[in-house]
Amino acid sequence: MRYPVPDLPAGTHREAETEVEKSRFITWICHAPRVGSFTALLAEARRAHPNASHHCSAFIAGPPGEQNAIGFSDDGEPGGTAGRPMFQVLEGAGLGQVGCVVIRYFGGTKLGTGGLARAYAQAVSQALVELPLHQVTERSPLRLKVGFAGEAEARTWLESLAVPVTAAEYAADGVILTVGWPRDTAVDLGPLEARLRGNLSLIET
Repeated sequence: MRYPVPDLPAGTHREAETEVEKSRFITWICHAPRVGSFTALLAEARRAHPNASHHCSAFIAGPPGEQNAIGFSDDGEPGGTAGRPMFQVLEGAGLGQVGCVVIRYFGGTKLGTGGLARAYAQAVSQALVELPLHQVTERSPLRLKVGFAGEAEARTWLESLAVPVTAAEYAADGVILTVGWPRDTAVDLGPLEARLRGNLSLIET
């Protein structure tokens, strides 16, 4: 599976701000490969804006469609008017590993439940417009055994397919390369086996 995630360093966030009926909505978005990345963002937002009316949030700490490492909170807003609309925007964008907090400073005018839901959804949508992204490819480990003479050839072939070598074990009779094979691509080692004249074996993990 391949999907976009925020291209942001750990511990950083992207910020955007919008105003609706004099209420300020400040959106923070971070890369959240784990739930802890999101909770750190929420804690920092609370520290940075202790006087805000609400710190509403949503996160998907996994791939799109993740069912367990997800969550959203209205933080005192009427039920279903903040966290869920925020989550639906993230989900609709097809993003994974993403967390966001919308910090609201109440401007004195009540927006109603429909107005609140639109405002929170708009705040997240606006923040996504220029959010830098990169693609994540889910991978499974494969262990390939080749002779010493074939190691360079094997590495060149794997590099041409953008398959990373994550470890190498050297033994008396050859090299075992552990590689990260894309889960959405069938394993086909035929071309490499032909290059190495059959001097290749797949070791079961």
